[in-house]
Amino acid sequence: MNRIDLDNQATTRLDPLVFEAMRPWLLGRGGNASSTQHASGRDARDAVESAREEVAAAIGCQPRELIFTSGATEANNLAIRGVLEASREHSQFITTAAEHRSVLDPGRRLSRMGYVTTVLPVDEEGRVDPAAIAQAAAPTAMLVSVMLANNEVGTINDLTEICRVAERQRLLVHCDAAQGLGEGMAVLSRAPVDLLSLSAHKIHGPQGVGALLVRRGSRRIPIRPLLEGGGHELGLRSGTLPTALIVGFGEAVRILRTDATRTHDLCSRRNRLWELLRNIPGIRRNGPPLESGLRLSNNLNVSFEGIDGAALLARIDQAGLDVSSGAACSSSDPEPSHVLRAIGLNDALARASLRFGLSRFTTDDEIDRAAAIVSDAVTSLRGETTQPPGET
Repeated sequence: MNRIDLDNQATTRLDPLVFEAMRPWLLGRGGNASSTQHASGRDARDAVESAREEVAAAIGCQPRELIFTSGATEANNLAIRGVLEASREHSQFITTAAEHRSVLDPGRRLSRMGYVTTVLPVDEEGRVDPAAIAQAAAPTAMLVSVMLANNEVGTINDLTEICRVAERQRLLVHCDAAQGLGEGMAVLSRAPVDLLSLSAHKIHGPQGVGALLVRRGSRRIPIRPLLEGGGHELGLRSGTLPTALIVGFGEAVRILRTDATRTHDLCSRRNRLWELLRNIPGIRRNGPPLESGLRLSNNLNVSFEGIDGAALLARIDQAGLDVSSGAACSSSDPEPSHVLRAIGLNDALARASLRFGLSRFTTDDEIDRAAAIVSDAVTSLRGETTQPPGET
């Protein structure tokens, strides 16, 4: 029996159409996009620029504002460290307790370097209060970073209001939009963020490529590059561009923009999964209500009272179901999810949590089988913990 992949917040499978778009650049079609003195180099450059235009159109920016990176982690680091390290000493960086580690860890590094990092709390749904940003901003405040959608509990932040608050405080706004690009495209085109991080492998594109939007408006955004050595990508990200990966990124975005039924289908299957799970004793749903419209359509996060989280994951894995208990970046970390703790769960519940991430390739049959696997695993574990001593 094929394994069931419900860990699509971690990564998505490569769309076959994306692979076909990449194929010529993987098998024989060469050229360095920076070597434009000959036809092969110019062909590669044209392919890269076509993909750049596709991604830019999806988020409502100019192609020249888009810098290709190795993924959202690099884009987050370039945005946060690049802006703060280009500013004066002791400048303030503001973020939230539910951000991805690729935002929180650069903030910790900046603190060790003499900058001020302020981490704001989130509510029980994982959302930051925009007013708290204004209250926390010191005269030295430089940048605020708030994700579009949370990678663990699916919470969608009010990015438009955050931008309004930041503008009044004269703050630059960075948004980690690795999650939720599909249903967040309209929001991103309206919200005047200054910096925006994207990743291809969350939308059925290839792993190893992403982008950073650096807005070119009335005020210049000073950024110190992380990588130097050739001045590629407007001097902000040196290195040979991976043409095949970038072409795949552009194709994945093109498919996403034309997939009109995606959100409805994902919501329907996600809700089906919850209906099948909700009667398991001791289950708790984490994050915003499913019907609120303030949550990713493909996300469901649940906890089980009185269950050993490691044993549950092992049982589910053995049965052929791929899910996780937190972010992929923290899977080797024995600590419980910092996001679940930030929304008020104790360590035991945080450890006994499952994150389900659906994709457009998820089927009703897979949802039914996944629910049965989880239910059987929880029932089995509860039975083992309630047996009288000495019985088998």
